[in-house]
Amino acid sequence: MQEFINSFYDSPIGVIEISADDYNLFSLRFFENDVKRPQEKENKIIEKVIRQLDEYFRKQRKVFELPLKPEGTDFQKKVWQALTQVPYGKTSTYKEIAERTGDLKAVRAVGGANRKNPIAIIIPCHRIIGSDNHLTGYAGGLWRKEWLLRHEGALLV
Repeated sequence: MQEFINSFYDSPIGVIEISADDYNLFSLRFFENDVKRPQEKENKIIEKVIRQLDEYFRKQRKVFELPLKPEGTDFQKKVWQALTQVPYGKTSTYKEIAERTGDLKAVRAVGGANRKNPIAIIIPCHRIIGSDNHLTGYAGGLWRKEWLLRHEGALLV
């Protein structure tokens, strides 16, 4: 049985829970501050995640280099892979991601896969916006999506 190790990272936009084993990162999700944190542990993957998040938040890193293993359906994994192709400082639309997956009619399904992205920030679902250039849903809260896009220079207003 696979043993996951959980740790927490205090970011400028809240606490992030990191789950990994000795080989891969499985999840990165926002953790509510008012909930008691379980015992923290670390391993080499978590240390690498924390170092790269530090660099990202200091604007010293635009591309993450981590072994990822998000768990989901084949379609979700296809969407998450497409999200990793949206560069730092840029945005894409749900429609464009649907096109990249090969199914123009899958816009809503792309939104659903985005919502279930288990590795926030690193699989950059925050870079996906509505076709009308409006910010739409983000599992971590719309204010975090806006903050991340401003941080990356994708929102200038």
